[in-house]
Amino acid sequence: MVPRSLDLLFLVARLAPYRLLGSPKGQHVFERNVLLWRNQWPALLSGLFEPLLYLLVLGVGVGSLVDGTADLGGAAYGEFVAAGLLGAAAMNATVYETYNVYFKLRHDGIYDAMGATPAAPRDIAAGEIVWAVSRVALYAVGFMVVAAALGVLASPLALLAVPVALLIGFTFGALTLWATTYMRSWNDFDLLQIAIVPLFLFSATFYPISVLPSWAQVITQISPLYHGVAALRQVMLGQVDVSIVAHLGVLVVLGLIGFRLGARRFVVLLRT
Repeated sequence: MVPRSLDLLFLVARLAPYRLLGSPKGQHVFERNVLLWRNQWPALLSGLFEPLLYLLVLGVGVGSLVDGTADLGGAAYGEFVAAGLLGAAAMNATVYETYNVYFKLRHDGIYDAMGATPAAPRDIAAGEIVWAVSRVALYAVGFMVVAAALGVLASPLALLAVPVALLIGFTFGALTLWATTYMRSWNDFDLLQIAIVPLFLFSATFYPISVLPSWAQVITQISPLYHGVAALRQVMLGQVDVSIVAHLGVLVVLGLIGFRLGARRFVVLLRT
Protein backbone atom coordinates (compact mmCIF):
# COMPACT_ATOMS: atom_id res chain seq x y z
CA MET A 1 0.00 0.00 0.00
CA VAL A 2 1.31 3.45 -0.88
CA PRO A 3 1.87 5.65 2.20
CA ARG A 4 -0.63 8.44 2.67
CA SER A 5 2.22 10.93 2.34
CA LEU A 6 2.40 10.06 -1.36
CA ASP A 7 -1.31 10.49 -2.03
CA LEU A 8 -0.61 14.10 -2.99
CA LEU A 9 1.74 12.91 -5.72
CA PHE A 10 -0.98 10.73 -7.25
CA LEU A 11 -3.23 13.79 -7.23
CA VAL A 12 -0.52 15.73 -9.07
CA ALA A 13 -0.33 12.87 -11.56
CA ARG A 14 -3.98 13.37 -12.44
CA LEU A 15 -3.92 17.17 -12.49
CA ALA A 16 -0.66 17.84 -14.32
CA PRO A 17 -1.12 19.47 -17.77
CA TYR A 18 0.16 16.59 -19.90
CA ARG A 19 -2.14 17.48 -22.78
CA LEU A 20 -0.70 21.00 -22.91
CA LEU A 21 2.66 19.32 -23.43
CA GLY A 22 1.20 17.06 -26.10
CA SER A 23 1.88 13.93 -24.02
CA PRO A 24 -1.34 12.58 -22.43
CA LYS A 25 0.22 9.25 -21.44
CA GLY A 26 2.94 10.91 -19.39
CA GLN A 27 0.77 10.34 -16.31
CA HIS A 28 1.63 6.64 -16.32
CA VAL A 29 5.37 7.37 -16.28
CA PHE A 30 4.80 9.68 -13.33
CA GLU A 31 2.78 7.05 -11.48
CA ARG A 32 5.54 4.49 -12.01
CA ASN A 33 7.96 6.81 -10.22
CA VAL A 34 5.51 7.26 -7.34
CA LEU A 35 5.23 3.49 -6.91
CA LEU A 36 9.00 3.16 -7.08
CA TRP A 37 9.36 5.60 -4.19
CA ARG A 38 6.50 4.21 -2.09
CA ASN A 39 8.85 2.76 0.52
CA GLN A 40 11.44 5.52 0.31
CA TRP A 41 9.40 8.60 1.11
CA PRO A 42 11.78 9.82 3.88
CA ALA A 43 14.54 10.00 1.25
CA LEU A 44 12.11 11.81 -1.04
CA LEU A 45 11.72 14.54 1.56
CA SER A 46 15.39 14.70 2.53
CA GLY A 47 16.16 17.37 -0.05
CA LEU A 48 14.04 19.81 1.95
CA PHE A 49 16.55 20.01 4.79
CA GLU A 50 19.34 21.81 2.90
CA PRO A 51 17.34 24.96 2.03
CA LEU A 52 15.86 25.01 5.54
CA LEU A 53 19.34 24.90 7.10
CA TYR A 54 20.41 27.74 4.81
CA LEU A 55 17.33 29.68 5.87
CA LEU A 56 18.15 29.22 9.55
CA VAL A 57 21.84 30.07 9.16
CA LEU A 58 21.48 32.96 6.71
CA GLY A 59 18.00 34.27 7.32
CA VAL A 60 18.15 34.16 11.09
CA GLY A 61 21.86 34.04 11.94
CA VAL A 62 23.46 36.28 9.31
CA GLY A 63 20.29 38.33 9.08
CA SER A 64 20.70 39.47 12.68
CA LEU A 65 24.10 40.92 11.72
CA VAL A 66 23.25 42.67 8.44
CA ASP A 67 19.75 44.00 9.09
CA GLY A 68 19.86 47.77 8.96
CA THR A 69 23.24 47.84 7.23
CA ALA A 70 22.18 46.88 3.68
CA ASP A 71 19.68 48.41 1.26
CA LEU A 72 17.18 45.59 0.66
CA GLY A 73 14.20 47.69 -0.37
CA GLY A 74 12.82 47.85 3.14
CA ALA A 75 12.96 44.09 3.71
CA ALA A 76 14.75 42.26 6.48
CA TYR A 77 17.58 40.04 5.26
CA GLY A 78 15.69 36.88 6.26
CA GLU A 79 12.73 37.96 4.12
CA PHE A 80 15.06 38.86 1.25
CA VAL A 81 17.13 35.69 1.21
CA ALA A 82 14.14 33.33 1.66
CA ALA A 83 13.12 33.92 -1.96
CA GLY A 84 16.61 33.11 -3.21
CA LEU A 85 16.79 29.92 -1.17
CA LEU A 86 13.40 28.72 -2.39
CA GLY A 87 14.41 29.37 -6.00
CA ALA A 88 17.69 27.51 -5.53
CA ALA A 89 15.86 24.61 -3.87
CA ALA A 90 13.47 24.38 -6.84
CA MET A 91 16.40 24.35 -9.25
CA ASN A 92 18.38 21.74 -7.32
CA ALA A 93 15.39 19.43 -6.80
CA THR A 94 14.62 19.17 -10.49
CA VAL A 95 18.22 19.11 -11.73
CA TYR A 96 19.30 16.30 -9.43
CA GLU A 97 16.15 14.30 -10.06
CA THR A 98 16.12 14.77 -13.82
CA TYR A 99 19.70 13.76 -14.43
CA ASN A 100 18.76 10.26 -13.23
CA VAL A 101 17.27 10.02 -16.71
CA TYR A 102 20.81 9.30 -17.90
CA PHE A 103 20.91 5.90 -16.18
CA LYS A 104 17.43 4.94 -17.36
CA LEU A 105 18.31 6.00 -20.88
CA ARG A 106 21.82 4.59 -21.20
CA HIS A 107 22.09 1.67 -18.79
CA ASP A 108 18.93 0.32 -17.18
CA GLY A 109 16.87 -0.31 -20.31
CA ILE A 110 13.79 1.05 -18.55
CA TYR A 111 12.84 3.32 -21.41
CA ASP A 112 13.27 0.52 -23.91
CA ALA A 113 10.66 -1.42 -21.96
CA MET A 114 8.38 1.63 -21.85
CA GLY A 115 8.77 1.89 -25.62
CA ALA A 116 6.91 -1.41 -25.93
CA THR A 117 3.84 0.22 -24.36
CA PRO A 118 1.50 2.83 -25.88
CA ALA A 119 3.61 5.56 -24.21
CA ALA A 120 5.51 7.54 -26.85
CA PRO A 121 9.00 8.97 -26.21
CA ARG A 122 7.44 12.41 -25.71
CA ASP A 123 5.16 10.94 -23.01
CA ILE A 124 8.19 9.51 -21.21
CA ALA A 125 9.97 12.87 -21.27
CA ALA A 126 6.90 14.70 -19.95
CA GLY A 127 6.31 12.15 -17.19
CA GLU A 128 9.89 12.48 -15.94
CA ILE A 129 9.73 16.28 -15.91
CA VAL A 130 6.40 16.36 -14.07
CA TRP A 131 7.77 13.87 -11.54
CA ALA A 132 10.75 16.14 -10.90
CA VAL A 133 8.46 19.15 -10.53
CA SER A 134 6.30 17.26 -8.02
CA ARG A 135 9.30 17.13 -5.72
CA VAL A 136 9.47 20.91 -5.96
CA ALA A 137 5.84 21.04 -4.81
CA LEU A 138 6.70 19.08 -1.65
CA TYR A 139 9.79 21.16 -0.96
CA ALA A 140 8.09 24.49 -1.65
CA VAL A 141 5.15 23.79 0.66
CA GLY A 142 7.45 22.58 3.44
CA PHE A 143 9.76 25.56 2.97
CA MET A 144 6.89 28.04 3.11
CA VAL A 145 5.52 26.49 6.32
CA VAL A 146 8.90 26.84 8.04
CA ALA A 147 9.45 30.33 6.62
CA ALA A 148 6.09 31.40 8.02
CA ALA A 149 6.99 29.95 11.41
CA LEU A 150 10.27 31.91 11.37
CA GLY A 151 8.42 35.10 10.46
CA VAL A 152 10.24 35.75 7.18
CA LEU A 153 7.16 36.00 4.96
CA ALA A 154 6.41 39.67 4.46
CA SER A 155 3.15 39.52 2.49
CA PRO A 156 0.04 37.35 1.92
CA LEU A 157 1.14 37.29 -1.73
CA ALA A 158 3.83 34.85 -0.59
CA LEU A 159 1.29 32.08 -1.26
CA LEU A 160 2.00 32.68 -4.95
CA ALA A 161 5.60 31.60 -4.36
CA VAL A 162 4.59 27.93 -4.65
CA PRO A 163 3.37 28.13 -8.29
CA VAL A 164 6.39 30.30 -9.18
CA ALA A 165 8.68 27.64 -7.67
CA LEU A 166 6.89 25.00 -9.77
CA LEU A 167 7.58 27.04 -12.89
CA ILE A 168 11.27 27.28 -11.94
CA GLY A 169 11.25 23.51 -11.50
CA PHE A 170 9.68 22.98 -14.91
CA THR A 171 12.25 25.21 -16.60
CA PHE A 172 15.27 23.54 -15.04
CA GLY A 173 13.77 20.07 -15.34
CA ALA A 174 13.20 20.51 -19.06
CA LEU A 175 16.64 22.01 -19.69
CA THR A 176 18.38 19.30 -17.64
CA LEU A 177 16.46 16.54 -19.41
CA TRP A 178 17.62 17.91 -22.75
CA ALA A 179 21.23 18.22 -21.58
CA THR A 180 21.19 14.73 -20.08
CA THR A 181 20.39 13.14 -23.43
CA TYR A 182 23.82 14.26 -24.67
CA MET A 183 25.78 12.78 -21.78
CA ARG A 184 28.26 10.10 -22.83
CA SER A 185 29.15 8.82 -19.33
CA TRP A 186 28.50 9.58 -15.68
CA ASN A 187 31.67 11.71 -15.70
CA ASP A 188 29.72 14.30 -17.66
CA PHE A 189 27.78 15.09 -14.48
CA ASP A 190 30.75 17.26 -13.53
CA LEU A 191 29.73 19.55 -16.37
CA LEU A 192 26.35 20.00 -14.72
CA GLN A 193 28.05 21.07 -11.51
CA ILE A 194 30.07 23.62 -13.44
CA ALA A 195 26.77 25.18 -14.52
CA ILE A 196 24.72 24.77 -11.34
CA VAL A 197 27.15 26.12 -8.75
CA PRO A 198 27.66 29.52 -10.48
CA LEU A 199 23.91 29.82 -10.98
CA PHE A 200 23.38 29.16 -7.27
CA LEU A 201 25.96 31.72 -6.18
CA PHE A 202 25.58 34.45 -8.79
CA SER A 203 21.84 34.79 -9.50
CA ALA A 204 21.14 37.48 -6.89
CA THR A 205 20.27 34.63 -4.54
CA PHE A 206 21.97 36.14 -1.50
CA TYR A 207 22.29 39.81 -2.40
CA PRO A 208 20.51 42.43 -4.53
CA ILE A 209 21.69 42.69 -8.11
CA SER A 210 22.19 46.43 -7.64
CA VAL A 211 25.44 45.84 -5.67
CA LEU A 212 27.11 44.46 -8.79
CA PRO A 213 28.90 46.52 -11.47
CA SER A 214 26.80 47.19 -14.55
CA TRP A 215 28.58 44.57 -16.69
CA ALA A 216 28.05 41.92 -14.02
CA GLN A 217 24.36 42.84 -13.79
CA VAL A 218 23.99 42.15 -17.50
CA ILE A 219 25.63 38.73 -17.13
CA THR A 220 23.50 37.89 -14.10
CA GLN A 221 20.31 38.59 -16.03
CA ILE A 222 21.22 35.81 -18.47
CA SER A 223 20.68 33.30 -15.65
CA PRO A 224 17.23 31.63 -15.64
CA LEU A 225 17.55 31.26 -11.86
CA TYR A 226 17.90 35.02 -11.55
CA HIS A 227 14.53 35.50 -13.22
CA GLY A 228 12.97 32.86 -10.97
CA VAL A 229 14.40 34.43 -7.82
CA ALA A 230 13.34 37.91 -8.95
CA ALA A 231 9.74 36.72 -9.45
CA LEU A 232 9.75 34.90 -6.10
CA ARG A 233 11.13 37.95 -4.34
CA GLN A 234 8.39 40.16 -5.72
CA VAL A 235 5.57 37.94 -4.49
CA MET A 236 7.21 37.02 -1.17
CA LEU A 237 7.94 40.66 -0.33
CA GLY A 238 4.61 41.90 -1.68
CA GLN A 239 6.40 44.22 -4.12
CA VAL A 240 4.94 43.02 -7.41
CA ASP A 241 5.39 45.19 -10.47
CA VAL A 242 5.09 44.75 -14.23
CA SER A 243 8.60 43.31 -14.54
CA ILE A 244 7.34 40.03 -13.10
CA VAL A 245 5.70 39.33 -16.48
CA ALA A 246 9.11 39.38 -18.16
CA HIS A 247 10.69 37.20 -15.44
CA LEU A 248 7.95 34.59 -15.70
CA GLY A 249 7.98 34.81 -19.49
CA VAL A 250 11.68 33.95 -19.62
CA LEU A 251 11.05 30.85 -17.50
CA VAL A 252 8.10 29.72 -19.64
CA VAL A 253 9.96 30.18 -22.92
CA LEU A 254 13.13 28.42 -21.72
CA GLY A 255 11.08 25.58 -20.23
CA LEU A 256 9.11 24.98 -23.41
CA ILE A 257 12.26 25.13 -25.53
CA GLY A 258 14.00 22.65 -23.23
CA PHE A 259 11.03 20.29 -23.28
CA ARG A 260 10.66 20.44 -27.05
CA LEU A 261 14.34 19.75 -27.65
CA GLY A 262 14.51 17.09 -24.96
CA ALA A 263 11.42 15.29 -26.27
CA ARG A 264 12.87 15.37 -29.78
CA ARG A 265 16.07 13.78 -28.49
CA PHE A 266 14.03 11.07 -26.76
CA VAL A 267 12.37 10.27 -30.07
CA VAL A 268 15.76 9.94 -31.76
CA LEU A 269 17.38 7.86 -29.02
CA LEU A 270 14.48 5.52 -28.30
CA ARG A 271 13.65 4.78 -31.92
CA THR A 272 17.17 4.02 -33.12
